[in-house]
Amino acid sequence: MSNLNEREARRAWFEATCVDLHERFGPLQDGEPASYIPELAAVDPDRFAIAAMTTDGEGIAVGDVDQPFTIQSISKLLLYGLALETHGRDTVLERVGVAPTGEPFNAIVLDDEANRAPNPMVNAGAIAITDLVVGADVEERIETVRSMYEGYLGRKPEIDRDVWASERDTGNRNRAIAYLMLSRGIIDDRVEETLDLYFGQCSVLVTTRDLAVIAATISNHGVHPITGEQVVPARVTRDMLTVALTCGMYDYAGEWAFSVGIPAKSGVGGGILGMLPGVGGVATFSPRLDEIGNSVRGLRVFEELSREFEMHMFDPDRPWRRGT
Repeated sequence: MSNLNEREARRAWFEATCVDLHERFGPLQDGEPASYIPELAAVDPDRFAIAAMTTDGEGIAVGDVDQPFTIQSISKLLLYGLALETHGRDTVLERVGVAPTGEPFNAIVLDDEANRAPNPMVNAGAIAITDLVVGADVEERIETVRSMYEGYLGRKPEIDRDVWASERDTGNRNRAIAYLMLSRGIIDDRVEETLDLYFGQCSVLVTTRDLAVIAATISNHGVHPITGEQVVPARVTRDMLTVALTCGMYDYAGEWAFSVGIPAKSGVGGGILGMLPGVGGVATFSPRLDEIGNSVRGLRVFEELSREFEMHMFDPDRPWRRGT
């Protein structure tokens, strides 16, 4: 069988597996939508989608792939890339480290020795990264963020204003984190504006298809799989992928690296994106979350796909690395 026929057969196998997993895990009732943000608690808990895209632009989509939902903490990975591109690694590392914490994503924990947030995937680090977004005021900075998304998606995404307002109203723990960092000189003296921007970036509306495109772009060393444009520098994607592998799945990151073994980021809106460097991206959406804040159905899908297709970065055979 030629390499082309092998790839086609493998793609058909992957798509059929995604259809099977969607049917198998769709009836799961474990977990609940995020309740600490009232607008998220009101979403339909049984929406479920799986999407994938290769680095050469081939896509697979199963289920509610065009249903918009808020990106939430997945935005942390993209803003981290923007900060690295805009300010450089040294400046970013002064404010935010790269060490996994083992703590919940909203823990009020800082790196006391280095006087910085522990990593960009927990709320403290993400707020410090958001503080680096350039612009004269919050509206201008929001446009900076939307323009960044436009590179990945081909459009400036909308923001769910109700979720944005709900996050403002309930975000006092994030305020505590931010003001603690202000008192330590980690962020600048525009705390409420930066918090408003942070709540806004988490309220950006995306679909599961969108997440697959974003994941494929990062996996392709920053080159968009459809347009061929360099969305983010390759040197930046290396750092994004590294931090996603070690810190992207909240305090489940170690277990994820052990069982799934690919760089990934989740959000409490129900999305997960996973990245296979040089190969493509996989995304899932289901609002039912476990106690850590990860999508229950999404975890099951990634665990099964990693096992079935030997996606783990340290699998000895890794057939997907051979282009099949």
